[in-house]
This record gives sequence, structure tokens and C-alpha cells, in this order.
Amino acid sequence: MTAPLRIAVTDPIISAFADDLRRTEREHEWTFADAADPASVRAAIDGADVVVCSRLTADDMNGGGHVRLVHSIGAGVDRIDLAQLPAGAALCNTGHHGFAIAEHVLMTALMLRRRAIEADAQMRGGEWRTIATAPGTPYHRTLDGSTLGLIGYGEIGRSVAQLAKAFGMRVIAMRRHPDAAGPGSELLDRVYGEHQLHPLLGESDVVVVTAPLTESTRGLIDAEALSHLHPETLIINVARGPIIDEDALYSALADGRIGGAAIDVWWDAPQGTEAPPVVHRFAALDRVVLTPHYSGHAREVFIARAADIARNIDLLDAGLPLERQVR
Repeated sequence: MTAPLRIAVTDPIISAFADDLRRTEREHEWTFADAADPASVRAAIDGADVVVCSRLTADDMNGGGHVRLVHSIGAGVDRIDLAQLPAGAALCNTGHHGFAIAEHVLMTALMLRRRAIEADAQMRGGEWRTIATAPGTPYHRTLDGSTLGLIGYGEIGRSVAQLAKAFGMRVIAMRRHPDAAGPGSELLDRVYGEHQLHPLLGESDVVVVTAPLTESTRGLIDAEALSHLHPETLIINVARGPIIDEDALYSALADGRIGGAAIDVWWDAPQGTEAPPVVHRFAALDRVVLTPHYSGHAREVFIARAADIARNIDLLDAGLPLERQVR
């Protein structure tokens, strides 16, 4: 029998699921590094066969010439310096965040549609305001019969579409290849091409941004695009902040030209626990739900991700093809 694999785990989030990671078919040698200490990360990777991480730099890989598998703890590999991977080393990712993010999308849409934020604030202030007790109180609205427009239709978009259908919504999407078949196509009532953003926005009651950030999507939703939304339309961003023009969104919300927004991804993310100035800017507005890029942070997501990583370690150990290999 070959020697156990040496496995370095350098991400603090997945390290919290060490017991799930260790559920491999046989025992291996595990080192959990202190991610805040570069020397600890280098020492863990030195001589390792497998690196489990969310980021990987040239400095980290000093001594990483034996690495056979680098496993991202999520879907993204943009923080992994591919040039530092030894020749022949595999790069794999994992997912499972789609449904958790979809739940967040529907939750925030319901919060805004059902006026939960306003009603909660009124109750905390000692007011009991309903259409029966306070004439002029707005009716809230259901999602049933409304149109949800998706910008992007990958794993997250498909999960959102599945839940939206359960709420009785029409679902439309903008895709790079509108005529393509594939998973989830049966959920869509209409498909727009990538140059048909404005018609999609004009038809939508709830817009959900799930597209990746690229040079073509940066600033995609600008002031002109937002002008195509109806006054009650909600916009929910669970992709990347810069896909929406910050100033344009702020102005549309402050002027009451759109119905509200849920912002989970930001233009400036902090390193610590203090919210950046942009958060305070939007916090001053009504009908906005603000969250710290946490829509996919369900415990179940990381348990499933740890299981994926453990399974790939078993496959590597057995000399079998890996799953979710991206390089």
C-alpha cells in the first residue's frame, strides 16, 4: 500500500469542517495552516501532495513542487495563481452554493415585496399600521404572477428559476447562447440574447444578477439600463458588485425610480469586520436589504463541499479520474 497523502489545508472556513474533510476511505496526514501567518501556510504546503485552499500565491508555493492536486474550496479559482501549479498538477473546484443563494434571493424579494422591513420598523416603534387601522397604508404584493428576470443562467440562475417557479413566477433569462438547450432550459418562459438586456429589464418585476464579472459585464447595469425598469421593480445582486454601476443604482433608489434592491455583493469589500463607506451610503436608503456577501454561506454548503474534496482525495489516492477538474 502506498504511503498516506500529505494534505495541507490553508483556508480557515473549510478548516472548521475538518471532521468532514477527514472522512476519506483511509487516513492521511493532514496539516491545517494558520491562514493569517504566511510562514505557517508555506510550512504546511512544503512537501504536500494536496493543497485545499481559496487562494494560492507564488510565496505560498515555495516548496510546493510535490503538489499533485490543488482543490479550491468553492467554485472560483481566480485567487489561485495557476502559474505556480507544478506541471501535471490538477486543479479542482466545488459548488453547492446555488440553492442557498437562491433561497436568499427569494427571501429578500419577499422581504421587499411584502414590506417586511417597514412593518418591522413600525412595530418596533410601537405602531400597528395595517390597511384596516391606518388608511393609506400600502398593500403588499405576492410574487405569484410576477416576472423574474435573470442576468446569467449558470448554477445559481437555475436554482433561482426553480424556486421562482414554485412561487408561481414567470422566469426569463439573458444568456450568451439563447438557443442553447441544457439543464434548466425547461424552466424558462423566454430567453434573451446577451445584447437584449434592456428588453429583459423592461419585462421584469424582479431582476436578479447572477452573471460572472468579466470585462463585458463590468458596469453592464448602468443608468441607461436602470431607466428601463418599472417604478416597482426590484433588483437583487448576488454576483459581483461592479456589474452594477454604484452611483446609478444609488440615484435610482434615492429618487424612487425603482422599487427596491437587495445587495449582497459590493464594490469595495473590507478585510476585517468594519463595513466600508459604500455600505453606510446605501444604509441610509429605504427599501434596501443589505448583506455582507453571505448568501451562499449556509452550513449545508460547506458540508457538501468538504465531502466533494474528500471524494477527490480518495480518487487521487486510487489513481482514478477526478471530479470537477478545471485544469
